[in-house]
Amino acid sequence: MRKTILTIDDSRTMRDMLRLALEEAGFDIVQAVDGIDGLEALQHCAPHVIITDINMPRMDGFGVIKAIRSDDKWRSVPILVLTTESDEAKKAIARQAGATGWIVKPFNPTKLVAAIHRVAL
Repeated sequence: MRKTILTIDDSRTMRDMLRLALEEAGFDIVQAVDGIDGLEALQHCAPHVIITDINMPRMDGFGVIKAIRSDDKWRSVPILVLTTESDEAKKAIARQAGATGWIVKPFNPTKLVAAIHRVAL
């Protein structure tokens, strides 16, 4: 069974890079352009892993993580943060909100796919 990955990032370039890397690895991809769009996408898909940026308009990644973790339906879905941020305090906030892992951009496609395989349901 193919696994579905929900990616949430406001950068078109990053969404395109994620789509290319993840489709080549055999994943089905659902993409969202910000946190609000990502939460709406959850109404129409059942992702095995969620990848979210932190800095986005309308709702940032911290808000996305908190909203997802507040819903019992999605509580166990792994959430990987993919961001340019590397600040330890922000990593701690993400972990407290419920993030599973943290990857700094630019990402290595092989390492991203390996991380997904490690955490995927």
